[in-house]
Amino acid sequence: MVAISLRKARTIVRKALEKGRELELKPLSVVVLDAGGHVQAFEREDGASPGRFDIARGKAYGAVMLGMSGSAQLARAEQQAFFMAAMNGAFGGKVVPVPGGVLVRDGKGAVIGAVGVTGDTSDNDALAAMAGIEGAGLTGEA
Repeated sequence: MVAISLRKARTIVRKALEKGRELELKPLSVVVLDAGGHVQAFEREDGASPGRFDIARGKAYGAVMLGMSGSAQLARAEQQAFFMAAMNGAFGGKVVPVPGGVLVRDGKGAVIGAVGVTGDTSDNDALAAMAGIEGAGLTGEA
């Protein structure tokens, strides 16, 4: 299995933040998790609230642990709220099931981690996450 290296994780963070500046988004926070849900890299822009780490991590954590993007989690929550509530309970309340949690896949389609972005609208967070992933030469699933 290919892992997200520290160099790639830092590139994802940098490119996601660059996209946020390009789009004039509110201050962003970006986390990159490996396939086991462990933090590989994190940055919080000046002006971002201190709670943004937990939100970004929750978006990415739900994506990697459930194998579905934040958008897919939101759709699932809307269709089966009990399922997502149960999953959030199973993961100790760490799942934030909204866009901005993006799966990262290798060239063969295997999940190698996830990115969580927070700070602006969830859809804009997802755009920034995808820009970071693509900027690192990887494939994202928003």
